Amino acid sequence: METSLYLPVKQFLEAAGYSVKGEIGGCDMLGLSDGDPTVMVVCELKLSFNLELILQAVDRAAAADEVWIAARVSAKGRGRETDKRYRDLCRRLGIGMLGVSDQEEVSILVSSVSPMPRTNPKRRTKLIREHRKRQGDPALGGSTKIPIMTAYRQQALACAAALVEGPLRPRDLKAITPKAGAMLRDNYYGWFEKIDKGVYGLSEGGAKALGQWTASAEIGPSP
Repeated sequence: METSLYLPVKQFLEAAGYSVKGEIGGCDMLGLSDGDPTVMVVCELKLSFNLELILQAVDRAAAADEVWIAARVSAKGRGRETDKRYRDLCRRLGIGMLGVSDQEEVSILVSSVSPMPRTNPKRRTKLIREHRKRQGDPALGGSTKIPIMTAYRQQALACAAALVEGPLRPRDLKAITPKAGAMLRDNYYGWFEKIDKGVYGLSEGGAKALGQWTASAEIGPSP
């Protein structure tokens, strides 16, 4: 699975000075530098190098400063990573290639060109905001067909956890998130129920979701 590539590539990018989290706004991996200005790096994962991987990287280039693609290298040396045309295409597009061996060693096959032209500043801002709001790194990059633990979901779960002891008002939950009022009213996941005017409790669905997520995912107040 693509998630098997996540940890070795995450460690590689962290060693380069990035704070890396998985599944941010559709990106398999997104890293931010600590410096000013912030540098954003995006990496897309596949089990093997193919055209779809390049197309994903081109899409991410509209918002990122650096874009990488990473895949398993063929043990027999027959993968696309050995195709000079494939490497030249990545080089011309400014996309970096990372090869991951069966021993989880990461090597640079083609260097990324930085900075890349950014044509979608709104998307960039949204990605950076989600990275900074999300507590920890609860989603493995490359995950498919499972709900992603976004910052919003984390905050909703934190509100649900606070309601376990009994109904509360939105102002009682402001320490968790300043958007508690809207979150309770909108009830996007169906986890809350209105008990009285301005008073909310935990629904049956909320209690069930809380039990499912707390065992495997980090929840907590927004920083």
